[in-house]
Amino acid sequence: MFIGSIFLIILYLILKYIIAWITYYNNLDSRLGDSTWRFSYDYPVVGERDISDLDDKDFVRLRRKKNKIILLMYSIVLIMFISSMSLLSKFLLFFFD
Repeated sequence: MFIGSIFLIILYLILKYIIAWITYYNNLDSRLGDSTWRFSYDYPVVGERDISDLDDKDFVRLRRKKNKIILLMYSIVLIMFISSMSLLSKFLLFFFD
């Protein structure tokens, strides 16, 4: 249980670090929006013009970096969920066994 708790704390600190990077990327360009949990779109949206790499290379590369960081964040959240369920089951087995 102790190692599982340490593992969750480490994952939480990594998650906070990743969220800080997402906030940093959001502040670099106002077109990315303020959302932490949402991918920037790479597909045509009704009413919005999709920007290709030829139109604005810096923005497109920044958007792709942000999307990679968001994917990493979702991966960490999934690992944290699975680890917390494992820790909870060990905790319950410890007290009910």
